[in-house]
Amino acid sequence: MSKIVIRSDVFRLTIPIITEQIFVMSMGVVNTVLASRIGKEAVSAIGMVDSINNILIAFFSSLAVGSTVVVAQYAGQGKIREANETVKQALFSGLLLSIIVTVALWIFQVPLINFLFGAADERVMQYSYTYLGITLFTYPLISLTAIACGVLRGASDTKTPMVVTVFMNIVNIILSYVLIYGLRINIFSIDLSIPRLEVMGAALGIAIARAIGTGIIMFILFNGSKIIKLTGLKQFKIDSYMQRSIFSVGLPAGIESLLFNGGKLITQIFIVGLGTVAIASNSIANSIFSLVNIPGNALSIAATTMVGRSMGKGDSDEARDTLLYLTKVSMLCMLALCVISFIFARPLVAIYSRDADVINLSALLVRLCSISTPILWPAAFVLPAGLKGAGDAKYTLLTSMIGMWAFRVVLGYVFCIPLKMGVVGIWIGMFVDWLVRGALYYSRLKGDKWKSNTVIKAR
Repeated sequence: MSKIVIRSDVFRLTIPIITEQIFVMSMGVVNTVLASRIGKEAVSAIGMVDSINNILIAFFSSLAVGSTVVVAQYAGQGKIREANETVKQALFSGLLLSIIVTVALWIFQVPLINFLFGAADERVMQYSYTYLGITLFTYPLISLTAIACGVLRGASDTKTPMVVTVFMNIVNIILSYVLIYGLRINIFSIDLSIPRLEVMGAALGIAIARAIGTGIIMFILFNGSKIIKLTGLKQFKIDSYMQRSIFSVGLPAGIESLLFNGGKLITQIFIVGLGTVAIASNSIANSIFSLVNIPGNALSIAATTMVGRSMGKGDSDEARDTLLYLTKVSMLCMLALCVISFIFARPLVAIYSRDADVINLSALLVRLCSISTPILWPAAFVLPAGLKGAGDAKYTLLTSMIGMWAFRVVLGYVFCIPLKMGVVGIWIGMFVDWLVRGALYYSRLKGDKWKSNTVIKAR
């Protein structure tokens, strides 16, 4: 495949994903900005709880990668009936797992917060109980939405997830603002008022938005897209072969996500002991870089689909060329954004907080990440997304474990606590993790072992 064709495919597939990712990331950013007007305690609480929520959101999204890869490879082979059967199998297993996780976390939510964040201020802790107690009930919605969007992308339909996500985030922005700060309207001499709910309002806003988004995407699946249509639910039976195919990629990806984000949670615990300024600064810098990472995240999603379809056709050379091209494009896009974030670090941070100490520390973190991200991030995240599309999920699991636990957690602790570098030390440990994993993924792609992990076999 020539570079011109690859470039055409990349832009056709990724422009809707980039648009979608902008709104996905804006959901968290908007809530953080709105919460910052309540106080740094609210920002800290939402940041701490989201370090738990993001572990499980990423876990459900990673499990959904299994369905994306299977659908992409079936679509590459022209097997539409099997692709549609995969949708039902994935939705069933995803819903079941998410309900189990929700019930377990609901039972242990208070002890979990106390164990992880007990060193935080009392007001931060109270906000944390409130925010987690509401958002945990959205896990089944997140799982269904992630799977539905994943299978549509696997069938090369990136526009539908984009439209649904955009609408869902518009709803979130409106509801979060109204519920956080309250609203009073006088219509025909009748006063209608919504009380100021602060952190509870932020949680309710995002929960209602997710419920609406799930309803819309499921309605679309029932009505059918170009390839995918959800039918025959009354005759549904568990297909052990398809479940194994989905989980052969989804389970290693899910475990990788749990271990990776679990490591991030450990580093968050280190930061909690540094005080509210460090917690808030870390949350703000992460929020800003969730926006900078949008092109990279979009190209990672595209890599899974495009490599999966190439492998479904049996063309591993096309898969490798496409993945390397996507990685280079990611580097260029992120370089452009990081130049902007480096120059305007303080004005960007000032959107979130008026506290001088928070602004100074957050701006430093933003600038450090602006220097490191374009060089290190694409190889550490775009390459493994493509390798998962080829079915090489076990290798990405092992590599992620090495990078996270041998480097980010251990070095982060050493830099943060014994060397007294604080939250800056945690971020330096993260950069080393990116470097190590990127080098290992690149070495894997240059070899041939990744080509042998075929997910879909003739039967």
